[in-house]
Formats: sequence, C-alpha cells, structure tokens
Amino acid sequence: MDPATPNDQIAFEFPPLFRLYKDGRAERLKGTETVPPSTDPTTGVQSKDIVLSPESGLAARIYLPKLSDPTRKLPFLLYIHGGGFVIESPYSPIYHTHLNSLTAKAKVVALSIHYRRAPEHPLPAAFEDSWAAFEWVAAHSSGNGPEAWLNEHADFNRVFVAGDSAGATLAHHVVRQSGVEGVSGVNIAGVVLFHPFFRNERPDKLLEVIYPTGGGSEDLKVYPGKDPKLGSLGAGRVLVFVAEKDFLKDRGWSYYEALKKSGWGGVVEIEETEGEDHVFHLFDPSCEKAVSLVKKVAAFMNQE
Repeated sequence: MDPATPNDQIAFEFPPLFRLYKDGRAERLKGTETVPPSTDPTTGVQSKDIVLSPESGLAARIYLPKLSDPTRKLPFLLYIHGGGFVIESPYSPIYHTHLNSLTAKAKVVALSIHYRRAPEHPLPAAFEDSWAAFEWVAAHSSGNGPEAWLNEHADFNRVFVAGDSAGATLAHHVVRQSGVEGVSGVNIAGVVLFHPFFRNERPDKLLEVIYPTGGGSEDLKVYPGKDPKLGSLGAGRVLVFVAEKDFLKDRGWSYYEALKKSGWGGVVEIEETEGEDHVFHLFDPSCEKAVSLVKKVAAFMNQE
C-alpha cells in the first residue's frame, strides 16, 4: 500500500464527528445532510433562510407558526444547535424537524442560527456568533429591524434562548452575557438547555483541538460551574433536560446545583428522562418521551 500523500495525512481524528488533516482540511463524518426551508405540511409552520452578517457569514433559518391572529405578538425563541461545535446546522433534517415541532407546539417565532463551526473556525468563534445573533435579534425590538417576521410578530418581552449539547453551552453563554452586559429592549424570560455539553475538570481532547486559546477547565465559557458571575444570569427561569444514559448527564446536574447556589434570583428546574441517551428527542422525535419533552418546553415558554 502506498504511503499517504501529504493531503491525506491525518492530524487529528474524533470519530464519529470529524477528521482533521495536516493540510488544515476538515472532513465531517456525519451531520452534513441538509433540507430546504418549507411550509411544513403537518404543522403549517413556514421557514426561510436569512443572512445575519455577510461579513462573518452568520446565517439562520427562521420559523413562523400558523397564525390564527396575525396581530397577536408571539414569544420569540433563539435556538442554537449542537454537534460538538463541529457538525450539524439549522438546515439538518433533525434540526429542521425539531424546530418545526417546537414552533408549532409553543406558538413561537424561532430563529435557528448557523454559527461558524470548528475546526475551520476554532472557538470562541461560535460564542461570538451566538452573541452577535442575539444582538441582531435585539435590534428588532423597536420594530425597525431587517427581518419583517420579527418586526411584525415577535414579543421582545418574552424572549427565550435554547440549545442542545454544545448549543446548550452556547445558549448559556448568551444568557450569561446578557445578564452581565445588559441588552436594551429585550427581556429573556427563560432558557432551555437540552443535555448540555459543558466541560468538566478532566482533560478534553476535542476542546484542546478546537479551542486552542481556551483556558481548560478554568474557562468559564465551557465550564460555568466556577463562574463568579453565574448569579447574574440574564433570565428569570431555566429548564435543564438530562438523559439517564447520557455520559454528559452529570454535567447538567452540576450546572443545576451550581446555579441554585450562585445567588441567582430565578427559578431553575431539571428533568431527567429515564432510559434515554444523548439528544434522543432529535433522533426519534415521534417517540412518547420526545413528544412529552416538546410539550414540557412549550408549556415553559407559555407560562405567565
């Protein structure tokens, strides 16, 4: 067998997510399939793709539920997808299905963002893009933003931020930064973290590769448990989901406990799904436990 050519020499491999070659090229091993925006035949939810920043390439897919009263303002959801900061996108079939379901059940206007992904764009690029997306959303609070669906239908007193896995880590960052810095015209009513990734105190080879400037387990972006400003979280309610068989389960529970002890004045809930693994609701959205999870989130977002 011929030795590998320079272009084929592997620098780092993290199955089943991606392979990084010595010439800087990345090969994603899953999570590359996409579906177009649509009017969903089951729910009537409309979606379209938009660009938030031509300079950085920050983009999103926006969702609008079927409107019974076009004059009634709806809660707004900023959603951040998972995939180890490396794979998947808002255009992935699993996320498109999930956002259609969430949008319909909760009757929210939703924006699912396409942040710059590692390893081509190492962290903290995804954190920067998530915050930029939130600021872009906030610019619509006066009714004069660039996106008509937000201007016409979103209630900026009822804003929610949610994400799964790595996206939950990014969602926490957005809400934490909002609490520390403050953003005018927007009230974050709640945050939903599905099976959050976060880091623990053990070495993490993936983060060492995709976040070379990070501070390891002391980096508050990925390890919020030690954050002295955790009590400044800019939301009134937090809902954390964990799954019994998920190897990340303890990180979700640790976040829950740290938030309760932080002096934060809001209400945090945690729900553990028995017998299920990481982001099971994305891969089997019609199963009874996934349907129940979406109903719980919808109720959380419509709580007065």
